[in-house]
Amino acid sequence: MAVILATSRSFGDGDRDLTAELTEQGHTVLRGSSSHDPAALADALSKADAWVAGTGPVTARHMDAAPGLRVIARYGVGFESVDVQAAAERSIAVTNTPGANSDAVADHAVALMLAALRSVTAGDRGVRVGDWSVIRGRQLGAQRVGIVGFGRIGRGVAQRLSGFGSPVIAYDPFLDDDAYAAAGVTGSTLADIGRTSDIVSLHAPGGTTIIDAGWLGRLEHPVTLINTARPDLIDEHALAAALRDGRVRGFAADTLRGDTAASNSPLLADDLADRVTVTPHFGAQTVEAVDGMGSIAVENALAVLEGRRPPNPVPGSHPVSVQ
Repeated sequence: MAVILATSRSFGDGDRDLTAELTEQGHTVLRGSSSHDPAALADALSKADAWVAGTGPVTARHMDAAPGLRVIARYGVGFESVDVQAAAERSIAVTNTPGANSDAVADHAVALMLAALRSVTAGDRGVRVGDWSVIRGRQLGAQRVGIVGFGRIGRGVAQRLSGFGSPVIAYDPFLDDDAYAAAGVTGSTLADIGRTSDIVSLHAPGGTTIIDAGWLGRLEHPVTLINTARPDLIDEHALAAALRDGRVRGFAADTLRGDTAASNSPLLADDLADRVTVTPHFGAQTVEAVDGMGSIAVENALAVLEGRRPPNPVPGSHPVSVQ
């Protein structure tokens, strides 16, 4: 039986008690800090056969502290925090959980659109101090929505918007016109999305700043910007300036640079509070998504430990030899 280290904060916090299920199967589950501090994890890593890893970094130093480790099962779709090459060099498989939280994030993106268009948070703050002034909003179905990044989540957003009647255009450098047509949307360019959309929703992978001073400077009318993807897609100082001069009508996001340390973000300035809504990176945190991420991560880990090919190896991962 195996020792499984789990460092995701929400592992087993849904309707399924994954720790109890694994224990009933004879495995031992150890819990560790989601920050992945090497010193704090040293003892657990020395015993671990599998690691269900949260969002913290997973480095060669961690792996060297875990001589029996055979699989790092990322709890979530992103694996940029894992040194996949170092894992491959040590014959450690790396997996992730694609699609497990796509519906949750797509729901949240649409929720943020509605919150921004109808000034939900500003209205709530006003009522709490006795101000019942009307704030006139806009209807989602009357807005042309541009989706940047048209993977599982982007397509999920488009599907949900069809119920509102919103015209949707999309940009993804990896897709062709047939892929857009199959999803019932119109393909576009990044520049045209900014020029013609009323709402721009970001669902691209991180690593490149898309919303910068140049992109914002080419806008031809005010837009509402939504980000449930990665914070580095946005130049926050340039966006704050665009909010102040009216080029951007509103901004709603589930992430800022630094996240919990983002109190210094220019987008949290008091004078922007009526135009900015930020949630604490919980777009993927539904009961259903938590169960999905946990169960898929466990399935991947057990597959490797049992000598089977895992369902979701990441690119560059060490291949598992099937027994």
